[in-house]
Formats: sequence, C-alpha cells, structure tokens
Amino acid sequence: MTESYERVPYQEAARLLLRESILGAVHDLLLERDWSKVTMTDVAAMAGISRQTLYNEFGSRQGLAEGYALRLVDRFVDAVESAVYAHVGDARAALVDGFAVYFHASAEDPLVRSLRNGAAKPDLLRIVTTDSAPLVARASERLAETFRRSWIQAPEADSSILAHGVVRIALSYVSMPPASDRDDAQELAALLAPYVDIVTRV
Repeated sequence: MTESYERVPYQEAARLLLRESILGAVHDLLLERDWSKVTMTDVAAMAGISRQTLYNEFGSRQGLAEGYALRLVDRFVDAVESAVYAHVGDARAALVDGFAVYFHASAEDPLVRSLRNGAAKPDLLRIVTTDSAPLVARASERLAETFRRSWIQAPEADSSILAHGVVRIALSYVSMPPASDRDDAQELAALLAPYVDIVTRV
C-alpha cells in the first residue's frame, strides 16, 4: 500500500527555507558578536541574499528578532510535546523533562544570552514581555493541540488554560534564568502536574 504525503506548495516551501536560512545566519552571527552589533547588512551577507530580500521577509531589524523568537518558542513547544509522548501517563515527569530541556536550550541560545548579558536591550526585552502576544498565541495554540490529542486528552477549555499558563511561565524565564540554588523544572512540574492529572480524568 502506497503512503500518501501532504505536499507543500513550492512557494511556501521556498519561503520556509529562506526564513530558516536567514534565522540560521542570525544564530551564527550571534555566536560571534552581541545582538547590538548585528546589522541587517551582516545578516543578508551571511545568508547569501540581498538586503532587500531580507527586508521583504522580515520588514525590519525588530521583525527579524521577533522571527527568531518565534523559532525559539516553536522549539520549546517541540520539547514539551516530545516529553509528553515520552512519558505517557506521567504528567510530572513530562513537565520536568519539557522544562529542563527548554531551560538548557535557552541558556545555550545566543540571542537569549545576548538579552541576559551586557547592556540592557529594550528591543529584545519587549519581544518577551509587552510585545509577546504573538509568541504566546502561537505557542499556546500548538501546546493546547498537543494536550488534546496526546494521552492527556484534555477538553478544549482545559487544554487552552494549561497551554496558556505553561507558555506564560516559560517566557518569564527568557529574561531571567532559573535560580542556581533551585530546581525550577521540578518545582514547576509539582505545581502544574496536579492540574494535568485532573483534566486527564475528566
């Protein structure tokens, strides 16, 4: 029996590849220098595209940072989703695993390090605070779907509440990392797991 695959239209696939190449270029540049010293010209040159193409895709330097942040939250959702499916029936273990992977990845990410270190960067801080609505909406929608479709089988309203809470908590750690003298992943799991257990039994 031949398996069927959903085809991605060429233009959409090409655009996704372009965005990934650009964000990869940002990542590589941030390994060499602080965000304050990264220019659109630098990014275009690193990605092998014109400045006009870069501006057409992201609009501005702030738009580029927001695009990078969206990729970061997508990876957080991927981590939580993988943890949920790896720990069937064990909400606490899934949450510990998901948060722990996220904390480690955030600490290693060059844009997050740039935000946390050196001079204050109001443009980056706004993305994860006052202007974080796009990040929260995207991550919450994806996580809520995971909570509904996985073994948790959460009702729609409960999956939305849980996803929104998890995402808002996770974003708060971007600008302020976990305390060195506490196990934040364990503590957050202890706080949230009882709610997961309740909605799983509904």
